[in-house]
Amino acid sequence: MKKILSLLTCLIVAFSLFATVEAGPGIATTEISSGVVQGYIRDGVYTFHGIPYGIVEERFMPAREVEPWDGIFLANAYGPISEQAQNIGGTGSSWEEPARIYATSESPLNLNIWTKGLDDGAKRPVMVWLHGGGFSTGSAQETAVYDGASLAREGDVVVVSVNHRLNVLAHLDLSAYGEEYKYSGNIGIVDLIDALEWIHENIESFGGDPENITLFGESGGGAKILALMTSPYASGLFERGIVESGATEMMGVHFMDKDVAARVAELTMEYLGVTDPKELETIPYDDLSAASDRALTATVNEFKIPAALGGGYGLSWEPVVDGDFLPTDPVTEDGFAEGAEDYGLLIGSNLTEWSAISLLGNITETQSDNPNTWTEEELDAHLKTMYGDLADEVVSEFLRAYPGKEKKDASFIDSSTIRIPMLEIMNAKVKNANVPVYAYVFAWTSPVMNGIYTSYHTSEIPFVFSNIEKADTTIGGGEDAAALEKRMSQAWINYARTGNPGWEEYTLEDGATKIFDSTDSMGYHHDQRLMELLLSAEEN
Repeated sequence: MKKILSLLTCLIVAFSLFATVEAGPGIATTEISSGVVQGYIRDGVYTFHGIPYGIVEERFMPAREVEPWDGIFLANAYGPISEQAQNIGGTGSSWEEPARIYATSESPLNLNIWTKGLDDGAKRPVMVWLHGGGFSTGSAQETAVYDGASLAREGDVVVVSVNHRLNVLAHLDLSAYGEEYKYSGNIGIVDLIDALEWIHENIESFGGDPENITLFGESGGGAKILALMTSPYASGLFERGIVESGATEMMGVHFMDKDVAARVAELTMEYLGVTDPKELETIPYDDLSAASDRALTATVNEFKIPAALGGGYGLSWEPVVDGDFLPTDPVTEDGFAEGAEDYGLLIGSNLTEWSAISLLGNITETQSDNPNTWTEEELDAHLKTMYGDLADEVVSEFLRAYPGKEKKDASFIDSSTIRIPMLEIMNAKVKNANVPVYAYVFAWTSPVMNGIYTSYHTSEIPFVFSNIEKADTTIGGGEDAAALEKRMSQAWINYARTGNPGWEEYTLEDGATKIFDSTDSMGYHHDQRLMELLLSAEEN
């Protein structure tokens, strides 16, 4: 079997040497509501970048529709991304990939599409990717693993990724200053609704089925899906969502209270010395951003709001529960938000998430100083520091929950940061769902740099997109990773196509959960006791 897999790998590498790109007049052209758009074809996948779906003319206001153009819109290059304080619309974290930095704009409403056919009536499932970065940073193209070509090719699906407004431009709630600002606190989500409406109107031109749309997103992208499920204004625009590590207690389970949002807006205007929100139109973005960030800090100290990540207090940009656009938080006393009963949900998180982030701060040292190198005494000392007197019981329960793991793997386990909020969401959703909920945990650990990457926050994304070769410096490649990539991306494709990823649905009674690892398995409330112990350890 290994010889066969090695031969297949060689064939894939050989094929890549003869990869083809077709571009030019009459190639990869299709007509949409605003005119003719032209992309290119790479290895049989039609690719389009930067197609506009709206135009922002005024800050804090809904975008207008794109006016029809004459001739051809050439969609060969990525479009601008949202203004953001550090212009970090991309990353350069791998050893070989250069930083991906893009032009920023206050009108970043554009999307990217990958498909195997145009206007062919194939009715392919549509998978819409919402990027992470909370509601403040990031972009649809910030990393190479967001490229949708492999997923489109292997799953015969249409992949779409979306840019939209972020941070103060997306969530400064000025509704107290006039009816025209009614949706300003949620205008970034309004952008996403505009994108979904555009997809409904135009996706058949790209071989997609407008009646079979699945949203998938990680971290902030997952939280955006929860907001869309909660808003009645998104009703009928998609069928199901895949939420990957997409919630903390204060960003996903709950969103920003209206009184908090109002105080942020009030202080922002005060710091800028303006009384009329119209004056905010002409203030340079950097000045607006600095004042509003100062207002976030002052407001969190005033309201004592628990931070979304880590301990202490903290406040970040996010949707506003205004009683209209977002009638409630996603999670309510009765279950999940009213009106979301018919949305399917696939939801999960990674085993370590942010818990081992300290190992990545100085990899020169930690590559030789981590749980894989510690003596038994050093490991026990670390576990004692992490879990106190509950250390032995935590290890025992961890090994019961994850029988394929070892004692050292218990050194870092995510609990209250993301795993417990995600459990809270899935438990709420099944209470009033008309369609199944499916759960997973991503537990695979990369061997690179002696295992220090663990199953960190975002580490599942290359597997989902079938793009592990674009993240080889953190994944390492190899047969184990390739096999997991196939299983995981196929599960996402299956869910988009049929609403069933290929395992048992999650219920309150049995808690069925798919565990993705070198060898996949099913757990049934597998980590319930473990989470209880970890919460107790945190409290002590």
